[in-house]
Order: sequence, then structure tokens, then C-alpha cells
Amino acid sequence: MAIKFKGVDFIEFDTLLTDDERLVRDNTRKFIEENLIPIIELCNREGRFPKELIKPMGELGFYGASLKGYGCAGMSAVEYGLMTQELERGDSGVRSFVSVQSGLCMYPIYAFGSEEQKQKYLPKKALGEIRGCFGLTEPDAGSNPGAMRTRAKKDGNEYVLSGEKMWITSGSIADIAIIWAKASDEDDRIRGFIVETDRPGFKAADVHGKWSLRASVTSSLSLQDVRIPATNLLPESGGLRSPLGCLNQARYGIGWGAIGAAMACYDCALQYAQFRKQFHDMPIAGHQLVQEKLVWMISEVTKAQLLALQVGRLKDQGKVKPWHISMLKRNNVWMALECARMGRDILGANGIADEYPIFRHMANLESVKTYEGTHDIHTLIIGEHITGHAAF
Repeated sequence: MAIKFKGVDFIEFDTLLTDDERLVRDNTRKFIEENLIPIIELCNREGRFPKELIKPMGELGFYGASLKGYGCAGMSAVEYGLMTQELERGDSGVRSFVSVQSGLCMYPIYAFGSEEQKQKYLPKKALGEIRGCFGLTEPDAGSNPGAMRTRAKKDGNEYVLSGEKMWITSGSIADIAIIWAKASDEDDRIRGFIVETDRPGFKAADVHGKWSLRASVTSSLSLQDVRIPATNLLPESGGLRSPLGCLNQARYGIGWGAIGAAMACYDCALQYAQFRKQFHDMPIAGHQLVQEKLVWMISEVTKAQLLALQVGRLKDQGKVKPWHISMLKRNNVWMALECARMGRDILGANGIADEYPIFRHMANLESVKTYEGTHDIHTLIIGEHITGHAAF
């Protein structure tokens, strides 16, 4: 049964959006419908990232979309959020690629880089001509990035980097990596470095055997005495606040993106329930238990839309705080995962078949719930804010 996405708007949410915001969403939706939906299930089966979409997405301004200048689209925070919503409605892995390219690779250069670095990298990254990755997480330092072991040693006009990074999106297809390391000449202060991936001593290996984010490239990085010019240091970076500030950019997009995955699951389950007949030749949509699930799903999607919009408005006003973004990411990813599980339940045995998108979204969202700060870590961020007591 072919299912075409109809959109999800229970309370006339669109009336809260500007014409420009709706235009960004609709253009992204059209691109996803025409270019990603027809191929994503095969990509997921094959464990293949659709590289053929990298440059077309750049031509549409998806990369660094909320940055100003340097060939970037200069979207508002809400426009950017609606864009990521539609990307993740297609697939979490594709949204992850855009998030990493934008919030975790372009943003640190934009926020902490020199003007020369911005001019050199950002215009080409905006077009997808240069691909990037973000090296913070390590095999033994996930939720506690301050425990990283990667070191950068100053040697004349160069830095020598050594260490290991893990669970790095786009690692093996990146042209540059933003590597976070403790600078030995600054009492192990955490600093950001631009590392070209073709430098001697830099190696990337893909993670295989994933049941989640199969249409995404996930890698480990190894840096063995990698030499880079001292000019590759991001001069305004310093301390753990710098990489965490980048993560907040990505987390914001995730909070919107999760709505897209939930919408896809809800819309599929609703249409299936209206089509599937059981007991007295009656559509299962007419049964109370099925309706209860669908009502829960549409209620939670609607609340998530309002939360995302308010956080987006605060971001556009320069008022957003890290705990606002933590609530957005924590709530909306949890909501989307529960919607996927309920949708799978409504589809019964068909829910595990990739003729339908639900199980793929469910598997992907298990990873989204963990990365960019786990559900529990965001709980503690919010908890610290409301109580005044850090429980980490």
C-alpha cells in the first residue's frame, strides 16, 4: 500500500508560522518526497548513505542554513527547525548529516574561527563541496567529554594531535574534522582544531553491524601524531563550553527533527488503520484501542510542535538557554520514539516490514535518544536549573 504524507496539523499550527517559514518547510518537504523517500528504504537495507544528495542539498541552502554570510542561507531559527523536521521525516541519518555539517562543523568555524578560516571553509561547506565531521566523543568519554584523552602538543609553528574519537557521523567521508583536544601548552585547556583528513597519521574506520542509522556513516577516528599548522587552531575556542555550545546548535535541530519522525509514524499508522480491516469487515481505525493510540500520538506531536516553536522563537530573540534546548531534545525525542512504537503496534506484523517507514524510524530514534546528550543527561541539566543543585 503506497502511503503519501499529508502533513500533520491538528490545531492549525500553520497559522502560527510566517509565509517564509512555511515556504522553507514546504520546499524541504518537496525535496524529501521527490529525492529521499523513493530511495531511503533501499539505502537502509544496504547500509548506504545517499551521497548523491549531498550537493543538491547544498544547492538548496541546507548547510549552515541559519548562519549569516559566507554563502549561507541566513534562515531564522524557526525556519531552520522546520527544515530539519522535514529532513528527519525522511530519515534521521540524513538529518544527522546536515546537522553535523551545519551545527558541528560550520558553526564552530563561524563562532570560534578566524576570518581567514571562515572565508576558506564556510562557502565551500555551504555548497557541500567540503564535508566535515565533529570529533568530541571518545571510546571512554561519552557523557563526560571533559575526560577526553586526545592531546594537542605545540611544536614550533605546528600542533601534533594524538588520540581516538568514536561514534563520529560522516567520519570516513569528511574532508575536514573539527577535533577537540587538550592543549598541553595551555594546562590541558580544551581547544578546537581544523584537521584535514588526508594528513599523515589520520585514519577513519566505519562502524559496521549497526541496527540503527543504517543510512548514515558512523566512524571511529584515530590520530597518531597528526601534524597541522598552528593556524588550524580555532582561535576563539577555549574550555568545554566551546564544544558544548556547538552541541546545543545540533540539539536544537534534533528537537525539531524528532517531530518529523513522529509525524511520519503517525501519518503511516493513521492511513494504515483506515485501510486495514479486521472483525466484521471493519477498519481497525473504528476500534477503541486503536483510536486511543492515534489520539495519544497526535496529542504528543501537537505539544511537541508548540514546544519547538517557542524554543525557536526564543532562539531568534537571543533568549534561548541550554536548559530550554535540553527540554526540547529530551521531550521530543522521547515522544517520537513512543509514537514509533505505538505506530508499529497498530501495523501489527506489517510494522516490522520496510514497506512502511515505522520500524526504520523506531530503530533510528533509539540512537537519537542517546546522542547529543542522553535522555538522562538532559534530565539532569533541567534538574540542575530548576533546583539549583548539580546532580552529575
